Amino acid sequence: MRGAGQQLTRDEVEWRQLPASSVTQATRVLGIQNQRCNRCLAVMTRVNRLPSGTWYCQECLTLGRVTDHTELFRFPKRTERIGDGQLTWQGDLTADQARVSQELIATFDERRDRLLWAVTGAGKTEMLFPLLAHALAKQAQIAIVSPRVDVILELAPRLQQAFANTPIAVLYGEQHELIESSLVLATTHQLLRFYHAFDLVIVDEVDAFPYATVPMLDRAVHQASMGPIIYLTATPSNAMLRAVQHQKLAVSYLARRFHQFPLPKPQVKLIGTGLPTRAHYKMIAKMLTTRQLLFFVPHIEQLAPLQTWFKQQGIDCQTVHANDPERQQKVAAFRAGDFPVLVTTTILERGVTIARCAVIVWQADAALFSTSALVQMAGRAGRSADSPDDPVIYYAKHYTSAIHQACRQIHQMNRRPTP
Repeated sequence: MRGAGQQLTRDEVEWRQLPASSVTQATRVLGIQNQRCNRCLAVMTRVNRLPSGTWYCQECLTLGRVTDHTELFRFPKRTERIGDGQLTWQGDLTADQARVSQELIATFDERRDRLLWAVTGAGKTEMLFPLLAHALAKQAQIAIVSPRVDVILELAPRLQQAFANTPIAVLYGEQHELIESSLVLATTHQLLRFYHAFDLVIVDEVDAFPYATVPMLDRAVHQASMGPIIYLTATPSNAMLRAVQHQKLAVSYLARRFHQFPLPKPQVKLIGTGLPTRAHYKMIAKMLTTRQLLFFVPHIEQLAPLQTWFKQQGIDCQTVHANDPERQQKVAAFRAGDFPVLVTTTILERGVTIARCAVIVWQADAALFSTSALVQMAGRAGRSADSPDDPVIYYAKHYTSAIHQACRQIHQMNRRPTP
């Protein structure tokens, strides 16, 4: 059935041109009832009214307005598998990866939620493959979601290659036309368009913005799910760690990357951080003889001056930020090695893998850079077995608590044995 598992407004039903045979199977509910939004489950705690007096929901407004006059169409979940569900990936898991993969399969069978706490570059995606094949063999409907579109774009080709004969729906931003699929890859916002649709939901980078600060997204995950939820991250929040400690959430831990080398240890250099100096150029030029460079900055306004500086040094450089219309193309070109330096904001702190890549965090003492952000940015380095010791440098004017905690956390990860 077209539209299976979805929760759509009448306008979305008409835009998708869903057949009458599907529409007649949908349950209809009002968008807002008793001052509660039925799409995102927000409670109207203040006056959210149009001049006509109609109630509307502000929390999920980015997906289109829902009012107390809106009809939501909730379509029954899919019960059959689309595609053969066969794993076509030919790689091998390490012993530790195989252990974690089996724990994930047991979690699915026992219908328990689980946290997969694995260092950056541990091979989380590959560890999911046996679980996905196991769940698809049982006719499960699966969603893999992340708060970051870059994570989704990174995962999409890898998943499609691993399940070559299974169609995968990829949903983000303006890309929200759902193909018929039992395996959905989407940003977390897109789950607001689903209701009791999935037998398994996997949330990648669960601690990332905006998921960590927008309760609506967690509600969307739970409303879309009819089975276990698996959370993936290298930097779990304190709330998740407390849930693990109190045995409210099962946990799998992987302390080593797939290639078994330790995480690159950040160097901290306390200097003024306006534009780089000639000394910085010499160090960067040395890096670029064998590697590319991700250069992180806290503010968009810093991108253009730094791009000019790099070009004055004769270094080809591009910049990217969240609202850059060429964001996807630039990241793809950098990944392909078309230019050596990408200056970026924190949008690329997660979900981007470059084989040989050094990392510089400029103004690492900026308030915007949390401990988890600094750890994740450092985690872009050393991801290849051919170059596990890519340099990571935090440049800062002050040695902050966040810098200290990031270095300490990386040190502890390198020392902690895998169970």
